[in-house]
Amino acid sequence: MANTVILYPGLTVSHFVPMVHLAGALLDHGYAVSVALIDPAVNGDPAFRAVVARAVASMPSLRFRTLPPFEDAPTLTPDAPFIPRYLDIVGRHNDRLRDFLRSFAGGVHAVVVDSLSVGALGVAKRLGIPGYVMFTSGAAALAAFVQLPSVLAEVRTRFQELGDAPLELFGLPPMPASHLLGELLEDPESDTYKAALTALYGIPEGDGILVNTFETLDAGVVAALGDPRCLPGRIMPPVYCVGPLVGGVGSEAKDRHECLTWLDGQPDGSVVFLCFGSGGSHSAEQLKEIAVGLENSGHRFLWVVGNPFNDDQDLDALLPNGFLARTRGRGRAVKQWAPQAEVLRHRATGAFVTHCGWNSVLEGVTAGVPMLCWPLYAEQKMNTLRMVGEMGVAAEMVGWERGLVEAAEVEGKVRLVMDSEDGMELRARAAAHKEGAATAWSDGGSSRAAIARFLADVDSRQPQTRGDR
Repeated sequence: MANTVILYPGLTVSHFVPMVHLAGALLDHGYAVSVALIDPAVNGDPAFRAVVARAVASMPSLRFRTLPPFEDAPTLTPDAPFIPRYLDIVGRHNDRLRDFLRSFAGGVHAVVVDSLSVGALGVAKRLGIPGYVMFTSGAAALAAFVQLPSVLAEVRTRFQELGDAPLELFGLPPMPASHLLGELLEDPESDTYKAALTALYGIPEGDGILVNTFETLDAGVVAALGDPRCLPGRIMPPVYCVGPLVGGVGSEAKDRHECLTWLDGQPDGSVVFLCFGSGGSHSAEQLKEIAVGLENSGHRFLWVVGNPFNDDQDLDALLPNGFLARTRGRGRAVKQWAPQAEVLRHRATGAFVTHCGWNSVLEGVTAGVPMLCWPLYAEQKMNTLRMVGEMGVAAEMVGWERGLVEAAEVEGKVRLVMDSEDGMELRARAAAHKEGAATAWSDGGSSRAAIARFLADVDSRQPQTRGDR
């Protein structure tokens, strides 16, 4: 009988998808994999529920099990503080997760929990089961997050008051305090701040941390994570770079998306792709600035608008009068969704305007496409610094810091990445990282080796008897 690994994925698209791809890697190594799900209905985002449904339908080798729901379960909605609500939901399900783990007659070899669900590590520990953390962002964000609890304890000033003052973190270049998680800029006595600190502190509590990156992309930071100075006074568990774990899950529709057919008719490397993630949207004013900038740039574009209003509104109502008609032929606007990974890999795609969520960054890297950074939330500001700096694959739309990227900047940055020598340099570095990503998952590659080391560590931790099962 194959050894069983239990995956406990996160409750957002960006945290769920990498875990599903990890499941595929474990299946390839001969492990049985079961996925414990908190009822997807707790997330009010239909995109999350859709991706879970696609995963269940398209991956019959995985055993998905939804934990018994609560009748009065809170839900993740835009009008509620995200991290406190998230941790509350996970905490409520600890007993249900325990019962699920106990139900395996042959025992459980290991549990891998999402980095926002680290409160569940205690459940595995009490059952004598090795517990690991899946960190779905990059190594730089991991290095920052594990250090922040101790840094915050030393800072005498409220973090919000530091503004753009550079913060020194081991193994990382100085970064403005304002570029850290927005939750840490809250009042230190607030539930949001305390919940964020709890979540960060718990990340190194696992027996190991699997990171969705590959060594050549994050080599310096990975080395720093293994240095005792990164986490003074605590022990940093082994870090396994197992990425890039990217790509779509299942199929959104039986037919090929019409935007791919449109791309088929465009010249190689000629299209600028704009997409801001499942949680990204812009104001009506910002949409108009983007539209004017794209029109004035003269370049072909594919734009996932992300409707911030209601589903009944059409694109003509959202965008400047006559925009769609004037750009017909060289531009295509999509209201809500496009198969991002497929678009980025398409031969016609030449640049990517992104919110810098880590999954999107990796999809851009693995496609070898240069990027324009437009961070919106979470760790995306930190990712931007890394993409523009050490990785060297992107330029930045700086207007986001003022709350509005103007049309002139959209036009100028599109021309920079598509027409200039600077853009050619970005393209060359993106191509180099694409090769590095492919090598990481080739035979003998670093990510394949990291998966093997992770599984060897799991095997070494198997006890003769199980805790209080």
